[in-house]
Amino acid sequence: MQRNSAKLTTPGGDPLLWVGVNYWSRTGGPLMWRRYDPAVVDEELRTMRDHGITLTRSFLYWPDFMPRENTLDPVMLERYDDFLERHAALGMHTVPTFLVGHMSGQNWDPPWREGRDVFADAPFVAQQEWYVRETTARWKDHPAVAGWLLSNEIPIYADRTSRGIGTLDAATVTAWAKTLTDAVRSAGATQPVSVGDGAWGVETSGADNGFRIRDLAPLVDFHGPHVYPMETDAVRQHLVAAFVCELLDIGGKPVILEEFGLTSDWVSEENAAHYYRQILHTTLLAGATGWIAWNNTDYDALEDQEPYSHHPFEMHFGITDCEGRPKEQLREVRRFTEVLRRTDAARLRRPDARAAIVVSSFLEKMYPFTVPEDRTSVLTSARQAYVAAREADLGVGVAREADGIPGDCALYLLPSAKQLTAPGWTRLRQLAEGGATVYASYFAGEHAHARGPWWPRLDETFGVRKQLRYGLADHVEDDEVRMVFQRDFGGIGAGEELVFTAAGTENSRSYLPVEPDGAEVLATDGHGRPALLRRRTGAGALVLCTYPVEHMAALTPRVNPEPTWRLYAALAAEAGAAPEVSVPDPRVMAARMEHEDGRSFVWFVSQHDEPLTAEPLLPGGATLRSLDGGAGSAGDVLRTVGLPPFGVVVAEMTP
Repeated sequence: MQRNSAKLTTPGGDPLLWVGVNYWSRTGGPLMWRRYDPAVVDEELRTMRDHGITLTRSFLYWPDFMPRENTLDPVMLERYDDFLERHAALGMHTVPTFLVGHMSGQNWDPPWREGRDVFADAPFVAQQEWYVRETTARWKDHPAVAGWLLSNEIPIYADRTSRGIGTLDAATVTAWAKTLTDAVRSAGATQPVSVGDGAWGVETSGADNGFRIRDLAPLVDFHGPHVYPMETDAVRQHLVAAFVCELLDIGGKPVILEEFGLTSDWVSEENAAHYYRQILHTTLLAGATGWIAWNNTDYDALEDQEPYSHHPFEMHFGITDCEGRPKEQLREVRRFTEVLRRTDAARLRRPDARAAIVVSSFLEKMYPFTVPEDRTSVLTSARQAYVAAREADLGVGVAREADGIPGDCALYLLPSAKQLTAPGWTRLRQLAEGGATVYASYFAGEHAHARGPWWPRLDETFGVRKQLRYGLADHVEDDEVRMVFQRDFGGIGAGEELVFTAAGTENSRSYLPVEPDGAEVLATDGHGRPALLRRRTGAGALVLCTYPVEHMAALTPRVNPEPTWRLYAALAAEAGAAPEVSVPDPRVMAARMEHEDGRSFVWFVSQHDEPLTAEPLLPGGATLRSLDGGAGSAGDVLRTVGLPPFGVVVAEMTP
């Protein structure tokens, strides 16, 4: 299965990576254009450039740039002209953002909006179109302009709920986006364009805000997620952004992590650097080809100014402090850019996947008489499955049922899935018959509506006789689920035991009682009941887990690493999908990237808060060589890899 590694390109067609920062000058934040200080801007840009950041995302604060209908403020335009010139003088670029009415916990309207709907009021949309076309025409030929964004998080700015306008339909949003992207193109601009909405559509969130990523994909040149997770588990926290990037393999478009970051008010500087390091490297390994941190500086001098007066933590998202001094986050970005340079990362690609996580179409399809929890359950279980797969060093792809499940993987993982369509199940049975291993774990759902597995022909598919009772859930009474292996399986020996923490609602904390009827029992639970079974079919096999292990882990704080990674590693070994490079320690994630000239580089990413030493398992005859002094002198052969807390080491692998 081919995984997304799409990149933006230079005008000459060379692949391009963006390493940038969302930019407001410390002189004014959103009001910087009223208080524009060229000397401060120049200083701020130089600091970014000296730390490897060559791009900014800049914002045309809408109330200032368009004070009246059909009117652009000439002073603001001239100041932005100067801003562009200063980028060009430093060899930097910027991405102008047009409709900036939301920022950092505050919405601001141009005074002439008068409550009109952003997307459906035709005269108001016409004003937006005029504004985008006119500003694009002014700057389309400037060498400092790298791309365009229609908005900043406009789903929040539109604020339809509190305005009493009602929900937003996808057709209206898509028509609005087409109008504005057409305005950019009609002005003669050739740079890449995207929406700036945060990529929060149903395809990545399970919640439909009207911004359907599938519908917008033909209009944009890249997807731009904004990711600020709040988690209960450190490993999940580090991998949320990566999983979003995987989910955005839609339409073959590059993925630019358009916003990520943190406020220094909520984290120590050391832990802030750990977070930046994790996000930068794990999203690179998940297909991201651009990173734009939020944001360039702190705003202590603006504490009396909205939004900072009422959202004071928003003052301290900067990668420099209020005096322009670099924080450790900025130094981490610089170290990341050095890795990109040493690996020539613009010409790297991800190897094809031999294993895939199947994402049910119930995540994004609005099937009748289903409930929102059906969608979010798909998301949370798939995300936890991604964590376990990465702990097992599996370079998994994301196989969306809505796109049709591809046929070129050896292993398919269907994690804690209540619902798949009938054709989806038929496809999985066909893949198993053809030689693949298909794994599915039981999940009754989080709510009582139509509770139970929507799995047609469950018994025949998995070679069992289910012992379910209508309308009742078989509750997991124990605090732990013990899976005792009855035979050797993919590196797990007979007699070995995996222990999972039980969790869930009164509906979902349940198991599937079965008796084997053609399937072999691979493992039993602590009560001797079948917990893992395999039915061989054709050239392949179907494996049933009778407990929702991914769902239970997804609901459990501070759980990772948990034993699902061993289960996935065993499944991969049995299916012939074992990773080429691995570390037999789930606290270290290994992943390989391929250069177009044939070289290979291996990333080792620690999820441990203390130093540790990894002992990689390599293909026969292969060796690892250090890239830099981070793991020895350049070119040194590495037999072990020393990793600092939450550290990353990259090495070249030679045959």
